[in-house]
Amino acid sequence: MDVKHIKDYLSWLYYQYLLITCSYVLEPWEQSIFNTLLLTIIAMVIYSSYIFIPIHVRLAVEFFSGIFGGQHESTVALMS
Repeated sequence: MDVKHIKDYLSWLYYQYLLITCSYVLEPWEQSIFNTLLLTIIAMVIYSSYIFIPIHVRLAVEFFSGIFGGQHESTVALMS
């Protein structure tokens, strides 16, 4: 792709972002506060997902393996 096309595409994406969030009606200082809050919230969601989802998946696997007759961890550890 040409650099100009990439620049046009990114500016189009930014314009879509402004339209979807209605932040084009905000003043520049309000936009910066809004963008900062939005990025902070997104970062917290990503961090929380990274930390807590593996724990819940492990607990769900242990729960369902117990229901469906899987071996307990101590049995698996002794057999290996």
